[in-house]
Amino acid sequence: MSGKYAFAKALKEVRFAFCHTGEGSATTRTFLTRSYPTMKKNNPYTPILLREAFGTLPKVYARYEFGKEKAKSLEGLSDKEIEEAVTQLVKGDEAS
Repeated sequence: MSGKYAFAKALKEVRFAFCHTGEGSATTRTFLTRSYPTMKKNNPYTPILLREAFGTLPKVYARYEFGKEKAKSLEGLSDKEIEEAVTQLVKGDEAS
């Protein structure tokens, strides 16, 4: 798992937005509880922001060099699918 969350050099910030109580965000909360420590350990200087707001649909944002930003909805995804979506964004596969 350590190599999975080695962020691309061009990645400047990762931001998760989700509801702190909603059922639609339950899988995202579970994923973050499990994966956040590993992501932060492997990328201590890259900000990983967790934004909880009532009624917010789960989404992950990746901000790259030169202000380029990509977002991916996490609504309805399983834990494994969330992991794949986040891995794609942080490795820069979506940066082009």
